[in-house]
Amino acid sequence: MPAERVAMRQAREIIRLKFSANIPTREIARRLGLAPSMVRETLKRFEVSALGWPLPEETSESELAAALYANRLGERGHRRHEEPDWRAVRAELKLRHVTLLIVWDEYIAANPGGYSYSRFCDLYRNWEARLPVTMRQSHAAGERLFVDYAGDGVPVVVDRRTGEIRKAQIFVAVLGVSGFTFAHASWTQALPDWIDAHIQCFAAIGGAPQLLVQDNTKTAVIKACI
Repeated sequence: MPAERVAMRQAREIIRLKFSANIPTREIARRLGLAPSMVRETLKRFEVSALGWPLPEETSESELAAALYANRLGERGHRRHEEPDWRAVRAELKLRHVTLLIVWDEYIAANPGGYSYSRFCDLYRNWEARLPVTMRQSHAAGERLFVDYAGDGVPVVVDRRTGEIRKAQIFVAVLGVSGFTFAHASWTQALPDWIDAHIQCFAAIGGAPQLLVQDNTKTAVIKACI
């Protein structure tokens, strides 16, 4: 479905307010009586067009329209920079400890002058949003608490004189729907610490959920189901 177009006089004003006065998107939308999404869309189209700021004075409305809407934003081959391989990016993000910032660092090292980090993230999220949805979950408020230990632990200096370091294990719980997040540190992931972390979490929440959902934490799983 084609994106709704703004009038070129409004597009010109959006670009001017953003790049000459650095006005926030929502404030631009308020001033021009537009939806913030339309302002964001116009700015994205400008960023991937062949135009730059300041706009040449002789740029007509038809030329501006052609630059902004001649090609769909998602098409490859019409961006300022070579498009990263988003499938490879997604595969890398599945690796342990890999973040978008790390992937972007690798991308910009190989493509100096490429997309900024924020633009790289926007393009990846837009690509990811077009992937087919394989599963949807419905959560009732307060029904499920998702629990697990995070990462490899956090190093803690236990003796400043000797420099002895010990890793603290970080228990994390997230309450479905609300997004309430609880974190608790302990020295081990043994059963007593696992139980104590839950007690601390229930006290912080002020109650207990109907279900506890854990991600195969060794402390909580005696035998994995096949």
